[in-house]
Amino acid sequence: MKEAFSIRNYMRPGLKPQFCPGCGCLRVSIAFLKAVYESGHHNLRKFCFVSGIGCSSLIPLYYLADAIHTLHGRSIPVATSIKLLRRELHVVVFGGDGDLVGIGMGHLVHAARRNVDILVIMVNNMVYGMTGGQVAPTTPKGVRTTTTPYGNFEPPIDAVRLVVAAGANYAARWTATHLDEFKDSCKKALTMDGFRFIEIVSPCPSNYGRRVGFESASEMLKWLKDISISVSQAQAMSEVELEEKIVIGEFVERKRPGFVESIYTLLKEVSRRDA
Repeated sequence: MKEAFSIRNYMRPGLKPQFCPGCGCLRVSIAFLKAVYESGHHNLRKFCFVSGIGCSSLIPLYYLADAIHTLHGRSIPVATSIKLLRRELHVVVFGGDGDLVGIGMGHLVHAARRNVDILVIMVNNMVYGMTGGQVAPTTPKGVRTTTTPYGNFEPPIDAVRLVVAAGANYAARWTATHLDEFKDSCKKALTMDGFRFIEIVSPCPSNYGRRVGFESASEMLKWLKDISISVSQAQAMSEVELEEKIVIGEFVERKRPGFVESIYTLLKEVSRRDA
């Protein structure tokens, strides 16, 4: 008889996740663990997690697994080195939008270009949530933050389309109201080689929601669901119409050789040539 899913099998005993009320990080964490369970892993012994600084970067630190908490924006190069040394492991990066497309933007682009064999999960709360609610690269235009009190005047970055253009093997975006779809994306990504990137737009009631007028976390979740449209729907819309939408779905799935395969193939060829 198959063992039923329980987060107790994956979480460090005695540690209670410390997220703000209404934060989407715990929902994201549980959905990911369900993907791990449904992929046939009843523990996390075949995984190594890496994270930087930020609310979502705390997610893997509660897991009963090997995890490295790195400097702000530096999780991807650390994860790359781990994968090169321990090819048998699933190396997974958890990070926020500020960590991955703000401080760590260069690492993200080049990891996608190299097609590094890691899975990067970006929990996008559209603001620097942990440090006081400053404007982030993903903050929608017009939104007030602590550093844009009159409204953000910069257009937000589309991280998914960025990694697609750079060469990622897989890229998808969901919201915290599309947890089943997010879970299925994680399951698919865990079977693939090369660079895989999944963005999940998540509520931050404390440092985003209250500043834009949401009265509760549930109201913010409803808003996320209401403004989400599929990739196919977006194709028929103008750039102006898309400014107030979140485009969700799978953006790319391809089979370019991964970085690890490429570098070890080269090393074998050099060895043979020099023998």
